[in-house]
Amino acid sequence: MNTRRFSITLPATPASAFAWHAQPGALPRLLPPWDATRVRSRHGDLRDGQVVLEVRQGPVRISWDARHEPDAFIEGEQFVDHQQSGPFAHWRHVHRMTSGPDPGTSTLLDHVTYQLPADPWSRLGTRVVDATLRRMFAYRHWVTHADLARHRETPPMRIAVTGASGLVGGALLPFLSGGGHQIVRLVRGTPTTPDEHRWSPESGIVEVDRLGPIDAVIHLAGENVAGRRWTPSFKARIRDSRVGPTRALARSLAAATHTPAVLISASAIGLYGDRGDETLTEASAAGTGFLASVGQEWEAAASPASDAGIRVVHARFGIILDARGGALAKMRLPFSLGLGGPLGTGRQYYSWVSMEDVLGALLYATTRDDLRGPINVTSPQPVTNAEFTRTLGRVLKRPAVIPVPALALTALFGEMAQAELLGSKRVLPAALERAGFEFRLPHLEDALRHTLGRREVAPDA
Repeated sequence: MNTRRFSITLPATPASAFAWHAQPGALPRLLPPWDATRVRSRHGDLRDGQVVLEVRQGPVRISWDARHEPDAFIEGEQFVDHQQSGPFAHWRHVHRMTSGPDPGTSTLLDHVTYQLPADPWSRLGTRVVDATLRRMFAYRHWVTHADLARHRETPPMRIAVTGASGLVGGALLPFLSGGGHQIVRLVRGTPTTPDEHRWSPESGIVEVDRLGPIDAVIHLAGENVAGRRWTPSFKARIRDSRVGPTRALARSLAAATHTPAVLISASAIGLYGDRGDETLTEASAAGTGFLASVGQEWEAAASPASDAGIRVVHARFGIILDARGGALAKMRLPFSLGLGGPLGTGRQYYSWVSMEDVLGALLYATTRDDLRGPINVTSPQPVTNAEFTRTLGRVLKRPAVIPVPALALTALFGEMAQAELLGSKRVLPAALERAGFEFRLPHLEDALRHTLGRREVAPDA
């Protein structure tokens, strides 16, 4: 039997740390983004619940049925789960929270015992599992610490979210849940759970008054601009998926009996256009080109809400780094194979941001009255494409020297290549920094190691 212990001091009392783990969003938050594990089903709570995970072992996906142990449960202090069926011969995980070294802190101890199925490769398998555990608990403990620190600054709210099934929305809901916020999901299809309400942005039907009192609305809907080559019809979809729904939502909020305090509406740094090495802040003028034009219309579409006295924030997202999707997910395979390299000259600036800081910035903007209008949601340290390429290669321990000519990119992707891959935007988050927002992952290498699982923590002795 193998035994491993991992511990961390958390910025919360044992009761608060336990309460965070008891929230429905805690498990999705703790699943590493790099290995594609997902929750297939879950029932009950930390006392006697059941969770079925779908995990990947190479090309094969298998089911992992985990059960909580009622006899080992201690309210506010400890919960235990074990494998009922799955990849191990034995697996048991004790999660224990005790008083920390300082007032208002706690120590989280994760005590894992496991045994692999008997086979001639079990010794090698143990080394692989141990390396996986070191990476997994480095991620889990970082997220737990960061989330508890973020949420202690914000009181629980009732927040409506559109685009909840997208890359940002899928990460945002578990994050908000961990803070005790009540989430109302605005969905286009038929609602299937009590927290879902239907909206039809194409027809302008958003029955806001049926939602009850809402403190904040986070609007994330919009077609992926890098999903394919930009044909005239696809460009129309990009525009129409942003401008019309935003206008419909803003008008509905403005006409509601109980208006929310804030509408945070997604936008993008594409609004600045291709600007070379010019330093860009929220005070910079919009640029030229298709995305710049769409961005201006997109933000203007929210004006009915601001005219009604609702604080409106336009979250201008940079390149969001998350192993589960977006630009980084597309880069991961070629770079892992040693086939990555700079795009074009590599001198164009990439204004990136970690998913963790996207989530933190959205939460921060819900309560900061001094944040209104555009805010750049980007790292304070933009890099050139060449530097991005070198850093990603270093994190993955692969060469990244095969350049991709600009002509080839333009031939493959047309107008989209110039706007998204070859264009330069050196954007700084001046408004967020002025408001005192703390970036958790401002350095590119740290952000990549976090989401790609390239950090390890040593087990306790």
